[in-house]
Amino acid sequence: MKKFWLILLSLGLVMAFSASAFAVDVKVSGEYYAAGMYLNKVHLKHSKGGADYTNPSTAFYFQRLRVGTDFIVSPCLKLVTRFDAMERIWGGQRSGYGGKDDDDDYDPRSAGTRAENENIAFDLVYIDYTAPIGQFRVGYQKESTWGTIFGNNGEATPTGQIRYDNTFGAFSVVAMIAKMTDYSYSAVTSASSTDQDYDSYRVGGVYKFKNDKVNGEAGVLLIYGRDATNKPGSDYITRAYTVNPYFKTAIGPVALQGEGFYTFGDAEDYESPTSTDVKIDAWRVFLDAAAKFGIANVGGSFAWLSGDDPGTSDSLEGYSSAGVDWNPCLIMFNNDVIGYWIGGLSGFKPANLAGPMSNAWFAQGRVGVQPTPQSNVMMSVSWAKADKAPMTTSKGPTPGTTYGWEVDLVGTYKITNNLTYMLGAGYLFTGDIFKGCDNPGNAHEITNNYMFINKLTLTF
Repeated sequence: MKKFWLILLSLGLVMAFSASAFAVDVKVSGEYYAAGMYLNKVHLKHSKGGADYTNPSTAFYFQRLRVGTDFIVSPCLKLVTRFDAMERIWGGQRSGYGGKDDDDDYDPRSAGTRAENENIAFDLVYIDYTAPIGQFRVGYQKESTWGTIFGNNGEATPTGQIRYDNTFGAFSVVAMIAKMTDYSYSAVTSASSTDQDYDSYRVGGVYKFKNDKVNGEAGVLLIYGRDATNKPGSDYITRAYTVNPYFKTAIGPVALQGEGFYTFGDAEDYESPTSTDVKIDAWRVFLDAAAKFGIANVGGSFAWLSGDDPGTSDSLEGYSSAGVDWNPCLIMFNNDVIGYWIGGLSGFKPANLAGPMSNAWFAQGRVGVQPTPQSNVMMSVSWAKADKAPMTTSKGPTPGTTYGWEVDLVGTYKITNNLTYMLGAGYLFTGDIFKGCDNPGNAHEITNNYMFINKLTLTF
């Protein structure tokens, strides 16, 4: 019996020392935040025809744990994963399970449902392999992270991608294919025809420069999107071509950045000769400047996103948005607190503060002070108006076009290298676009709004 155990132990040791390593190292990083907020009004409607609307305040605590884990097999090969857990309002009502019906509770900021994120939902899983000819990434990855934060959708639903990167001195290139939507027949999707998918193809390059006085980078991304998801029901295909240049530079204490998008192509390309095709002709522009002088810092941002012209039925000028990653204000165009946790701020139709910025002229000025390395206080004043007056249901464009003015005051304090506390307050002077179709018979009245928020963030 002893000989048997000795032989078995010897075989085990031989197998242990000769087996390939499954993972040389595991790298874990993440973030946890707990926040509390108070919003004075849950919508922007005050009264109609002299009758006041019920418009209570809301206040709650909310949290999220985000953990990224890299399984490093070798210096050139790793598996990258990320999940969100316990993303919920403290004591709040839990979401439903969700499913494949029209009333699903799919989370627009995740690969899982909202209910799964309240427990745990994986968003990113992909292979990262650096070969002699470049870097390859295959799997579910962040969607649309390029150039500046403007137009980025890294916090939106991830997409399955095949991506290639390589660097040649100061110049780098990127090429990728992204599967945005797949309607092929499978165990989870019913399909009566083929070729109903939405695919995105992207190729770009970046040049980095540096000398004694200035350093920075500039690049351009070319995007082709073919969306056939409307082909079965509406009999048209969307083909969009986008040119997306950007730059970032630092000149002494001044940092400048900018990004532009021009999208053209076919919004609705019908197979039937009797249907009227709709072309795309859309612009997005972003400029930002920031400067630091001792403990003081100043800055400003400008954005323009073309809106759809109601007078051109065969052309679509308002095609895209500023992305979910950019949250320039605490209330206006805030995709995180207002969009995700509050669910948006509605005015009289069709005006609504929910989702990323679109159809807008936007300007912001910022001034701040950093009295200590651990603390920072920033005040901003923002203004926004619509590029084109949105259409009401049947009564033409809205008479008002101003989204409003907003004043924000935000302070942050770094308690330790990994623990930060934020306290903020914002006041929105609501613009007349939220009156909707305000004819004398409607007598729409709107209300201003304000919020307070505090947030404790741990990074590791």
